[in-house]
Amino acid sequence: MARIQESAENYLETILILQNRKGSVRSVDIAAELDFSKPSVSVAMKNLREQGCIVVGGDGLITLTDKGRAIAERIYERHTLFTDWLIRLGVDPATAAEDACRIEHVLSQQSFEAIKNFAQELLKAQ
Repeated sequence: MARIQESAENYLETILILQNRKGSVRSVDIAAELDFSKPSVSVAMKNLREQGCIVVGGDGLITLTDKGRAIAERIYERHTLFTDWLIRLGVDPATAAEDACRIEHVLSQQSFEAIKNFAQELLKAQ
């Protein structure tokens, strides 16, 4: 899978989270969730549409394409694993979420899989 920018990954992850929470997503929802300006979100949505990651319907509803969903789910899985793990290590939840957001974008897939497998083995042993 070709790498896309970290900001695009964040937008896709946010769309996935909002779809799971609300069922449907509009640009205004993304702007509110991320505390970004509506024009910034509009530019990002245009870029994601051109990259084939989202579809924007005539009603303004944003839907992830298969490509966009795959990226969003990959980032969300990383975010969740790192956040949970850091909290278990004693990091406060807000800091854990912030740090997970940084880590999720820079770690290779190979390293992530190794960490995920290690974490799963630890949980089984408990």
